[in-house]
Amino acid sequence: MVHTDDTGTLPFATLNGVSRLSALEAVRARIALAVDLGLLAPGERLPGTAQIAGGLDVGEITVRRALVSLCADGVLERRRGRSGGTHVAENPTHGAVVAAEAYRSDSPAVHRLIDHRLALECGIAHLASGHASPDDLSELQDLVEEMDQVPSWVEFHGCDERFHLGLARATGVPSLTDPYGAVLRELYRYYLPYPMEALRESNKEHRRLIDALRRKDAAEAGEVARRHVVVLHNSMFMGLMNTD
Repeated sequence: MVHTDDTGTLPFATLNGVSRLSALEAVRARIALAVDLGLLAPGERLPGTAQIAGGLDVGEITVRRALVSLCADGVLERRRGRSGGTHVAENPTHGAVVAAEAYRSDSPAVHRLIDHRLALECGIAHLASGHASPDDLSELQDLVEEMDQVPSWVEFHGCDERFHLGLARATGVPSLTDPYGAVLRELYRYYLPYPMEALRESNKEHRRLIDALRRKDAAEAGEVARRHVVVLHNSMFMGLMNTD
């Protein structure tokens, strides 16, 4: 079991870079990195301020200030009219946000954190295959259907979190939920805007997992969970930044 201290933090994960950033700089860095990596495409329209605030777990004023400053940096641009709003610039400035280096510097610790999630999630899927109730499966299925319909990465993020915490509860082992939730919370600090096609693809793994749970196939449930987290390990921006 993964243990947390009295504050709910994870002592095994030394994530120092991001913890030094203000909320404003963290939002700037996450959006700028998504642009630098091509996760947000030139010309793409960003969700509204309230949606981004919910997806990144910060206040709306912080998001508004971050968007204004990123426009000034040439990363984003404001448009008027029917298709108005905040968009990625057609020729965005790259490397404009110095705070992004804090995310890159945490890369090794983040990958260790993902390994901890891998161990927990495989065990959770295995246990849930034998204990998930019809109500549990119905709740998980509803979330999968919702993830196939949501319009942007911010809504998907909220559904994804509820799905995985619901999976932990479906094990029938209450003591698993807190340590697993702590791992998720740490990882979600590094959540970047992602293309919806990539997120929809990840949702297919959620469907396969539910199918395995319905069949009470513990081996398949564990394997689907393993693949799901391995994709996370290979596709999170820290992995893209690694050169070794």
